Amino acid sequence: MLNPLTPEVLADPVALTRALVDIESVSRNEKEIADCVEEVLRGAAHLSVERFGNTVMARTDLGRAQRVVLAGHLDTVPLAGNFPSTVDGDKIYGCGTSDMKSGDALALHLAVTVPDPRYDVTYFFYEAEEIDSQYNGLNLVARAHPEWLAADFALLLEPTYGAVEAGCQGTMRAIVRTSGRRAHSARSWRGVNAIHAAGEVLRRLEAYTARTVTIDGCEYREGLNAVRVAGGIAGNVIPDRCEVEVNYRFAPDRSAAQAEAHVREVLDGFEVEVTDSAGGALPGLTAPLAQEFLAAVGAAPVAKLGWTDVARFAELGVPALNFGPGDPMLAHASDEHVEVGKINDGAAVLRRWITAA
Repeated sequence: MLNPLTPEVLADPVALTRALVDIESVSRNEKEIADCVEEVLRGAAHLSVERFGNTVMARTDLGRAQRVVLAGHLDTVPLAGNFPSTVDGDKIYGCGTSDMKSGDALALHLAVTVPDPRYDVTYFFYEAEEIDSQYNGLNLVARAHPEWLAADFALLLEPTYGAVEAGCQGTMRAIVRTSGRRAHSARSWRGVNAIHAAGEVLRRLEAYTARTVTIDGCEYREGLNAVRVAGGIAGNVIPDRCEVEVNYRFAPDRSAAQAEAHVREVLDGFEVEVTDSAGGALPGLTAPLAQEFLAAVGAAPVAKLGWTDVARFAELGVPALNFGPGDPMLAHASDEHVEVGKINDGAAVLRRWITAA
């Protein structure tokens, strides 16, 4: 297959966005797009390139005093009748346009067109961010090649609609179980209905008042919600088991352990099993490189409502921010799209920052 990422396309971040969107890369199917990205990066003489699975890393080694990371995931959620891309006026529609191939396009454009940045730069184009963290390309690299992640500052090109989104929330999923006694529904008084017992779980969640926390001027809004209910055996049986899955999005001033303790406190008296947990990241705005990037953007940061891989860098002691052209409100939607103006504006900001031009 001819690589669609031609020199003409690489020179234009708008055309590059569309070319990346038109390479289908639903999670666990990133080989084709990773092959294309790797090929063009290996063609840039100023970059050294490594690959681990379907994660491609490229870096400059110019002897600069500081190193920054630009990172974006190559995978998308499943298609929703929105592939390949289409254009309507100043909007590009298609799966991954906002989350986050427009961000990938900015990084790839800079990687091949800026051979002499003022910092040394490490570029990551990684796999499987949209699914379980065991498959996440940065997670796998952190285990196998942690030295690749060494940096003084990191920028995740997640959709932020051109704003700087600082830090990120932590996230936790848990299963809350209720139990009862099975019986024939014609003689229901002989049983105890576990689904009915789950009503108290739902009432507590409905009455729950979430915290709003301001950290370094950024307001993080928490949320504790039921996201799935499973129970029932047959149409004529009183069920003896029911499960309510809850998702807790917590501010980064709480550790994962503190978040778990809070969930157990809210749901005291019920069996609670935490099935997945990832801590958040504090804003990290005081780092000198973060301040330089904020100056290039020229706008105040806001809190990141959601979890991103900035948390992975925070765990390593690397301050990190989110910045990308996509609109996070459109991520994963069937009408997902990105505005051409946001792509061009984002490219200009990054070039100004990387080159100090």
